[in-house]
Amino acid sequence: MSSTHQPALLVTGASGHMGRRVLDLLLEAQAGPVIAVTRTPDKLADFAGRGVSVRHGDFDDPASLPAAFAGADRLLLISTDAVVEPGRRLKQHRAAIQAAEAAGVGHVLYTSITNASPDSPVQLTPQHFGTEEALRDSSMGWTILRNNVYTDTLVGTFSRAIQMGTLFHACGDGKTAYITREDCAHAAAAALADGFTGQRTLDITGPQALSQADLTQIASTLAGKPIDCVALDLEVVIENMVNAGLPRPAAEMFASFNTGIAQGVFSEVTDTFETLTGQTPMRVAEFMAGQRDALLNGPPLG
Repeated sequence: MSSTHQPALLVTGASGHMGRRVLDLLLEAQAGPVIAVTRTPDKLADFAGRGVSVRHGDFDDPASLPAAFAGADRLLLISTDAVVEPGRRLKQHRAAIQAAEAAGVGHVLYTSITNASPDSPVQLTPQHFGTEEALRDSSMGWTILRNNVYTDTLVGTFSRAIQMGTLFHACGDGKTAYITREDCAHAAAAALADGFTGQRTLDITGPQALSQADLTQIASTLAGKPIDCVALDLEVVIENMVNAGLPRPAAEMFASFNTGIAQGVFSEVTDTFETLTGQTPMRVAEFMAGQRDALLNGPPLG
């Protein structure tokens, strides 16, 4: 009697928002067996109870990774949150890729960023590019998921704009094909489970590219009042973040997205999400409408 081998699907960073959602989607699709790797296994007790093999693994401790990755056929490497300390994120990712290759993983998927290049104006991007290069230099199959800017990151922007009556930015006339974190999770789960064995780069975007003026109009419609769209110098945007309590390195990192947007880094719209998942990505206006009560009734700005 023969049986068909079901590839073991491993998700790293599994206790984070993206990781947990991907686990949910894999279980809903009855894919797997599913392995979840995290620095904090206790946070995934609920998934262990649903049949997921929960394992400890820490990219800062490469010795922990052979046991964590053992038996995995396909691995989703969710980019870590080490975004401020120079070089740490890339070091973590390289450790994970080396361990995956040593463990006999056949295919690695990585959550990268749109237009990853070593000279991108977006400070996060060169480490994404370095991770992509590490995958290309490996002997494994790979899928690079180049996710556009998360729609979810606009919630704070909209909240401030509605309260202040002004949306401030340093993005020029640049447009962004925002995509929700939820849709990125759907794309990652679909790609992890689809059995592709070669090498591919997938640009995951929302259905439309929007300027800051477009966002202002959406915010104005939600609030039922006029909101102005005001362009600032990049340094002013950085100083505003610092004055709000953000450390300068973090402020400069986040503000660099303004420069990337102004230069058109995030403007391309693709149909890759629909092709991969069979679904339609959510529009910014629809996502924000779902946040309307929180946006209109949130705590006042300090």
